[in-house]
Amino acid sequence: MAVSRVMVVGAGQMGSGIAQVAAQAGLAVWLRDISQDLVDKGLGGIRKFLDRGVERGKVSPEEREAILGRITGTVEPGPAAGCDIVVEAVVEDLKVKEAVFGELDRICPPGTIFASNTSSLPITQMAAATSRPDRFIGMHFMNPVPLMKLVEIIRGLATSDGTYETVRELAVRMGKEPVTVQDSPGFVSNRVLIPMINEAVYCLQEGLATAEDIDTVMRLGMNHPMGPLALADLIGLDTVLYIADVLYREFQDSKYRACPLLRKMVRAGYLGKKTGRGFYAYS
Repeated sequence: MAVSRVMVVGAGQMGSGIAQVAAQAGLAVWLRDISQDLVDKGLGGIRKFLDRGVERGKVSPEEREAILGRITGTVEPGPAAGCDIVVEAVVEDLKVKEAVFGELDRICPPGTIFASNTSSLPITQMAAATSRPDRFIGMHFMNPVPLMKLVEIIRGLATSDGTYETVRELAVRMGKEPVTVQDSPGFVSNRVLIPMINEAVYCLQEGLATAEDIDTVMRLGMNHPMGPLALADLIGLDTVLYIADVLYREFQDSKYRACPLLRKMVRAGYLGKKTGRGFYAYS
Protein backbone atom coordinates (compact mmCIF):
# COMPACT_ATOMS: atom_id res chain seq x y z
CA MET A 1 0.00 0.00 0.00
CA ALA A 2 1.43 3.39 -1.01
CA VAL A 3 0.83 6.14 1.57
CA SER A 4 0.33 9.67 0.26
CA ARG A 5 -2.13 11.31 2.70
CA VAL A 6 -1.67 11.38 6.47
CA MET A 7 -3.63 12.80 9.38
CA VAL A 8 -1.82 13.43 12.67
CA VAL A 9 -4.20 13.78 15.64
CA GLY A 10 -2.66 15.92 18.36
CA ALA A 11 -0.73 19.09 17.53
CA GLY A 12 1.56 19.11 20.56
CA GLN A 13 5.31 18.71 20.46
CA MET A 14 5.20 15.10 19.26
CA GLY A 15 2.29 15.48 16.85
CA SER A 16 3.65 18.61 15.20
CA GLY A 17 7.03 16.92 14.83
CA ILE A 18 5.43 13.89 13.17
CA ALA A 19 3.48 16.17 10.85
CA GLN A 20 6.68 17.98 9.93
CA VAL A 21 8.70 14.88 9.01
CA ALA A 22 5.74 13.49 7.05
CA ALA A 23 5.51 16.74 5.06
CA GLN A 24 9.28 16.72 4.54
CA ALA A 25 8.83 13.25 3.01
CA GLY A 26 6.46 14.77 0.43
CA LEU A 27 3.20 13.58 2.01
CA ALA A 28 0.01 15.61 2.24
CA VAL A 29 -0.62 16.11 5.97
CA TRP A 30 -3.60 17.19 8.08
CA LEU A 31 -2.68 18.25 11.62
CA ARG A 32 -5.70 18.08 13.92
CA ASP A 33 -6.39 19.12 17.50
CA ILE A 34 -9.43 20.02 19.59
CA SER A 35 -9.05 23.80 19.25
CA GLN A 36 -7.77 26.21 16.63
CA ASP A 37 -5.38 27.72 19.18
CA LEU A 38 -3.69 24.34 19.67
CA VAL A 39 -3.53 23.76 15.91
CA ASP A 40 -2.03 27.21 15.36
CA LYS A 41 0.52 26.62 18.11
CA GLY A 42 1.57 23.34 16.49
CA LEU A 43 1.88 24.94 13.05
CA GLY A 44 3.82 27.82 14.58
CA GLY A 45 6.26 25.37 16.16
CA ILE A 46 6.87 23.72 12.80
CA ARG A 47 7.53 27.07 11.14
CA LYS A 48 9.89 28.09 13.94
CA PHE A 49 11.85 24.84 13.58
CA LEU A 50 12.10 25.28 9.80
CA ASP A 51 13.06 28.95 10.19
CA ARG A 52 16.04 27.84 12.27
CA GLY A 53 16.92 25.39 9.53
CA VAL A 54 16.91 28.21 6.99
CA GLU A 55 19.12 30.35 9.24
CA ARG A 56 21.64 27.50 9.52
CA GLY A 57 21.60 26.78 5.80
CA LYS A 58 20.10 23.30 6.21
CA VAL A 59 16.79 24.18 4.55
CA SER A 60 16.21 26.62 1.70
CA PRO A 61 13.41 29.19 1.97
CA GLU A 62 11.71 27.43 -0.96
CA GLU A 63 11.88 24.05 0.78
CA ARG A 64 10.48 25.57 3.97
CA GLU A 65 7.47 26.98 2.13
CA ALA A 66 6.91 23.73 0.24
CA ILE A 67 6.92 21.74 3.50
CA LEU A 68 4.54 24.15 5.20
CA GLY A 69 2.32 24.13 2.11
CA ARG A 70 1.80 20.37 2.49
CA ILE A 71 0.41 20.73 6.05
CA THR A 72 -3.20 21.71 6.66
CA GLY A 73 -4.39 22.50 10.18
CA THR A 74 -7.87 21.40 11.17
CA VAL A 75 -10.14 20.90 14.17
CA GLU A 76 -12.47 18.65 12.18
CA PRO A 77 -12.14 14.85 12.01
CA GLY A 78 -13.65 14.66 8.51
CA PRO A 79 -10.38 14.86 6.49
CA ALA A 80 -9.30 11.57 8.10
CA ALA A 81 -11.76 9.80 5.79
CA GLY A 82 -9.52 10.62 2.83
CA CYS A 83 -6.23 9.62 4.46
CA ASP A 84 -4.27 6.40 4.04
CA ILE A 85 -3.06 6.44 7.65
CA VAL A 86 -3.94 8.31 10.84
CA VAL A 87 -1.21 8.74 13.45
CA GLU A 88 -2.50 9.50 16.96
CA ALA A 89 -0.30 11.64 19.23
CA VAL A 90 -2.68 12.82 21.95
CA VAL A 91 -2.24 12.75 25.72
CA GLU A 92 -0.88 9.48 27.17
CA ASP A 93 -4.23 8.31 28.54
CA LEU A 94 -5.76 5.02 27.40
CA LYS A 95 -9.39 6.17 27.64
CA VAL A 96 -8.67 9.33 25.64
CA LYS A 97 -6.84 7.37 22.96
CA GLU A 98 -9.62 4.78 22.73
CA ALA A 99 -12.17 7.58 22.32
CA VAL A 100 -10.09 9.13 19.53
CA PHE A 101 -9.81 5.83 17.69
CA GLY A 102 -13.49 5.07 18.24
CA GLU A 103 -14.41 8.32 16.47
CA LEU A 104 -11.91 7.68 13.67
CA ASP A 105 -13.21 4.12 13.22
CA ARG A 106 -16.66 5.49 12.42
CA ILE A 107 -15.29 8.05 9.94
CA CYS A 108 -12.52 6.25 8.07
CA PRO A 109 -12.98 3.58 5.39
CA PRO A 110 -11.90 0.03 6.29
CA GLY A 111 -8.58 0.36 4.48
CA THR A 112 -7.25 3.23 6.59
CA ILE A 113 -4.39 2.26 8.90
CA PHE A 114 -4.42 3.52 12.50
CA ALA A 115 -1.09 4.10 14.29
CA SER A 116 -0.55 5.20 17.87
CA ASN A 117 2.49 7.16 19.03
CA THR A 118 1.96 5.89 22.58
CA SER A 119 5.14 5.53 24.61
CA SER A 120 3.89 2.80 26.93
CA LEU A 121 0.25 1.73 26.46
CA PRO A 122 -0.88 -1.62 24.99
CA ILE A 123 -1.37 -1.57 21.23
CA THR A 124 -3.50 -4.72 21.31
CA GLN A 125 -5.98 -3.16 23.76
CA MET A 126 -6.34 0.03 21.71
CA ALA A 127 -6.75 -2.01 18.53
CA ALA A 128 -9.56 -3.99 20.16
CA ALA A 129 -11.53 -0.75 20.55
CA THR A 130 -11.79 -0.55 16.74
CA SER A 131 -13.22 -2.71 13.98
CA ARG A 132 -9.77 -3.02 12.32
CA PRO A 133 -7.28 -4.59 14.75
CA ASP A 134 -5.41 -6.02 11.75
CA ARG A 135 -4.81 -2.46 10.51
CA PHE A 136 -3.70 -1.08 13.88
CA ILE A 137 -0.06 -0.62 14.91
CA GLY A 138 2.23 1.32 17.22
CA MET A 139 4.55 3.94 15.75
CA HIS A 140 6.55 5.36 18.65
CA PHE A 141 8.64 8.35 17.58
CA MET A 142 11.34 9.87 19.77
CA ASN A 143 11.43 13.49 20.93
CA PRO A 144 12.32 15.81 19.21
CA VAL A 145 10.85 14.02 16.21
CA PRO A 146 12.62 15.96 13.43
CA LEU A 147 16.05 15.21 14.95
CA MET A 148 15.76 11.69 16.40
CA LYS A 149 16.20 8.82 13.97
CA LEU A 150 14.50 5.99 15.89
CA VAL A 151 10.93 4.81 15.49
CA GLU A 152 9.73 1.79 17.45
CA ILE A 153 7.16 -0.13 15.39
CA ILE A 154 4.96 -2.18 17.70
CA ARG A 155 2.85 -5.00 16.37
CA GLY A 156 -0.37 -5.78 18.20
CA LEU A 157 -1.64 -9.33 18.47
CA ALA A 158 -3.74 -8.96 15.29
CA THR A 159 -1.55 -6.56 13.26
CA SER A 160 -1.30 -7.89 9.71
CA ASP A 161 1.95 -8.32 7.79
CA GLY A 162 0.67 -5.86 5.19
CA THR A 163 0.04 -3.17 7.81
CA TYR A 164 3.48 -3.74 9.31
CA GLU A 165 5.25 -3.51 5.94
CA THR A 166 3.37 -0.35 4.96
CA VAL A 167 4.22 1.40 8.22
CA ARG A 168 7.83 0.25 8.17
CA GLU A 169 8.25 1.62 4.64
CA LEU A 170 6.58 4.86 5.72
CA ALA A 171 9.02 5.25 8.62
CA VAL A 172 11.98 4.82 6.26
CA ARG A 173 10.46 7.33 3.83
CA MET A 174 10.21 9.79 6.72
CA GLY A 175 13.93 9.45 7.29
CA LYS A 176 13.69 7.20 10.33
CA GLU A 177 15.38 3.98 11.43
CA PRO A 178 12.55 1.56 12.34
CA VAL A 179 13.01 -1.09 15.02
CA THR A 180 10.37 -3.80 15.42
CA VAL A 181 9.16 -4.35 18.99
CA GLN A 182 6.55 -6.68 20.43
CA ASP A 183 3.59 -5.30 22.34
CA SER A 184 4.76 -5.05 25.95
CA PRO A 185 4.50 -2.18 28.47
CA GLY A 186 7.03 0.55 27.71
CA PHE A 187 8.23 -1.43 24.66
CA VAL A 188 12.07 -1.36 24.65
CA SER A 189 12.85 2.35 24.88
CA ASN A 190 10.88 3.24 27.99
CA ARG A 191 11.28 -0.12 29.69
CA VAL A 192 15.00 0.70 29.81
CA LEU A 193 14.89 4.51 30.02
CA ILE A 194 12.26 5.13 32.72
CA PRO A 195 13.89 2.91 35.40
CA MET A 196 17.20 4.67 34.68
CA ILE A 197 15.63 8.10 35.14
CA ASN A 198 13.78 6.89 38.23
CA GLU A 199 17.02 5.60 39.78
CA ALA A 200 18.67 8.97 39.09
CA VAL A 201 15.80 10.64 40.99
CA TYR A 202 16.39 8.22 43.89
CA CYS A 203 20.08 9.24 43.87
CA LEU A 204 19.01 12.87 44.12
CA GLN A 205 16.44 12.15 46.85
CA GLU A 206 19.02 10.27 48.91
CA GLY A 207 21.56 13.11 48.60
CA LEU A 208 24.21 11.09 46.76
CA ALA A 209 24.98 14.08 44.53
CA THR A 210 23.44 17.20 43.05
CA ALA A 211 21.28 17.02 39.93
CA GLU A 212 24.11 18.59 37.93
CA ASP A 213 26.65 16.04 39.16
CA ILE A 214 24.34 13.07 38.61
CA ASP A 215 23.85 14.20 35.02
CA THR A 216 27.59 14.82 34.59
CA VAL A 217 28.36 11.26 35.69
CA MET A 218 26.05 9.88 33.01
CA ARG A 219 27.22 12.27 30.29
CA LEU A 220 30.96 11.94 30.85
CA GLY A 221 31.09 8.47 32.36
CA MET A 222 28.53 6.69 30.16
CA ASN A 223 28.80 8.92 27.07
CA HIS A 224 25.11 9.88 27.18
CA PRO A 225 24.40 13.09 25.24
CA MET A 226 22.14 14.32 28.05
CA GLY A 227 21.92 13.42 31.71
CA PRO A 228 18.83 11.51 32.94
CA LEU A 229 17.44 14.37 35.05
CA ALA A 230 17.79 16.92 32.24
CA LEU A 231 16.19 14.38 29.92
CA ALA A 232 13.30 13.94 32.37
CA ASP A 233 12.77 17.71 32.30
CA LEU A 234 12.68 17.59 28.49
CA ILE A 235 10.23 14.68 28.39
CA GLY A 236 8.05 16.14 31.15
CA LEU A 237 8.05 14.79 34.69
CA ASP A 238 4.33 14.05 34.48
CA THR A 239 4.95 11.85 31.45
CA VAL A 240 7.87 10.08 33.16
CA LEU A 241 5.69 9.40 36.21
CA TYR A 242 2.79 8.17 34.09
CA ILE A 243 4.99 5.68 32.23
CA ALA A 244 6.59 4.51 35.49
CA ASP A 245 3.12 3.89 36.92
CA VAL A 246 2.11 1.95 33.77
CA LEU A 247 5.22 -0.26 34.09
CA TYR A 248 4.61 -0.84 37.80
CA ARG A 249 0.91 -1.61 37.29
CA GLU A 250 1.46 -3.97 34.35
CA PHE A 251 4.49 -5.89 35.69
CA GLN A 252 3.67 -5.71 39.42
CA ASP A 253 7.42 -5.51 40.05
CA SER A 254 8.79 -3.13 42.70
CA LYS A 255 11.75 -2.21 40.51
CA TYR A 256 9.36 0.01 38.52
CA ARG A 257 7.97 1.85 41.58
CA ALA A 258 8.20 5.61 41.03
CA CYS A 259 10.49 7.54 43.35
CA PRO A 260 8.50 9.58 45.92
CA LEU A 261 10.45 12.73 44.95
CA LEU A 262 9.30 12.36 41.35
CA ARG A 263 5.67 12.06 42.46
CA LYS A 264 6.04 15.03 44.82
CA MET A 265 7.46 17.24 42.06
CA VAL A 266 4.61 16.38 39.72
CA ARG A 267 2.10 17.21 42.44
CA ALA A 268 3.84 20.57 42.88
CA GLY A 269 3.52 21.30 39.18
CA TYR A 270 7.29 21.12 38.58
CA LEU A 271 7.00 19.29 35.28
CA GLY A 272 10.25 20.35 33.58
CA LYS A 273 10.92 22.65 30.67
CA LYS A 274 7.26 23.06 29.73
CA THR A 275 6.48 24.68 33.10
CA GLY A 276 9.82 26.42 33.57
CA ARG A 277 10.85 24.29 36.52
CA GLY A 278 11.77 20.67 37.09
CA PHE A 279 15.09 19.33 38.29
CA TYR A 280 16.45 22.53 36.75
CA ALA A 281 15.04 26.05 36.40
CA TYR A 282 14.29 27.40 32.91
CA SER A 283 13.73 30.99 31.89
